[in-house]
Amino acid sequence: MCSLKSVLVILFPITLILSLAGCATSPMGRKQLTVMSESQMNSMGANSFEELKRKMKISQNARFNQLTKCLSRELLNAAEQNPNEWEVVVFAENSPNAFALPGNKIGVHTGMIQLAQNPDQLAAVIGHEIGHVLAQHGNERTSQALLAQGGIMAANIALGDGSPKRNLLLAGIGLGAQFGILMPFSRKHETEADKLGVQYMAKAGYDPLQASRLWVTMGQKAGGSPPEFLSTHPSPDSRVRYLESYGAQFTGTYQTSRSKARCR
Repeated sequence: MCSLKSVLVILFPITLILSLAGCATSPMGRKQLTVMSESQMNSMGANSFEELKRKMKISQNARFNQLTKCLSRELLNAAEQNPNEWEVVVFAENSPNAFALPGNKIGVHTGMIQLAQNPDQLAAVIGHEIGHVLAQHGNERTSQALLAQGGIMAANIALGDGSPKRNLLLAGIGLGAQFGILMPFSRKHETEADKLGVQYMAKAGYDPLQASRLWVTMGQKAGGSPPEFLSTHPSPDSRVRYLESYGAQFTGTYQTSRSKARCR
């Protein structure tokens, strides 16, 4: 019968890989583990986006579409991307949400457009989503999940059916992977995308301090959010604090570029 020590020996190399290894570098200079190819991720993202367009109602609101696509063009130019290679869709959904998928796909809910108090705040949201795509967060998350699942499967085999503690230990291993590896990495992705979004919006001529203002409103709307260590996202209070500090570093860039902003 395998001991807990044996299970930890099995999991340690995988944990070490997830924590330290990297075969790519994010735009913020962080080492990343990406085991999926770009073409695989792009295909998965495109297929998922097409499915969402079939299932969800696409907004016909001319003002919402014009503003969202105008901001996307300016932010993509600031990120040195070709806007013609990206697809941006506004979905008629009341929830204040937006998302990004590999393959240069961005979706914005009408609820998020309505929540944003000005174009600068909406620019923070769209810039954040562009950041997720350019930083290959989808690939990184998929890679982490695959390796974590592999560790649980290895422990399952090592423990065997004869261990009375097998189910308990496997449950603990699953929680350890979720809270110890996958969630913290997800929060790291959110923070990285926030900061990239601030950079893009400032370069495009939108006030980077409005990113933190948006999260004040989001925090009020969220109400009782779960503790940060149990969430895949930083808490609204944490976000407001670091976005205020980080945004202040780009006020000079904004002041220089503000005449470029055309989307109002």
